[in-house]
Amino acid sequence: QVQLVESGGGLVQPGGSLSLSCAASGRFGLIYYMGWYRQALGKQRELVAGIRTGGLTNYADSVRGRFTISRDNAKSTVYLQMNNLKPEDTAVYYCNVDTGGPTDYWGQGTQVTVSS
Repeated sequence: QVQLVESGGGLVQPGGSLSLSCAASGRFGLIYYMGWYRQALGKQRELVAGIRTGGLTNYADSVRGRFTISRDNAKSTVYLQMNNLKPEDTAVYYCNVDTGGPTDYWGQGTQVTVSS
């Protein structure tokens, strides 16, 4: 089992910045993939950014150039630095982890609200 604890999020004005983190704990070996997804009210959950063990990253077009994903393998933690936030970035953000097992794991979600 893998437990994910997210932190960060909150309310920020347009153009502002926020940082999210997600720490994994429990029994697992290598974490192959760590990612962030988001779900806005009334919309489907979508990929925001992901990062593989070797550092290869991928981003949604809507956030590329504004968000940066990183990971600390020693701490089993993934980060999402969000800059130049826009109202359309408002959503619940979820951490996702793939350890190569039969299932992947999700965090509890953290609310990000961008509003003036």
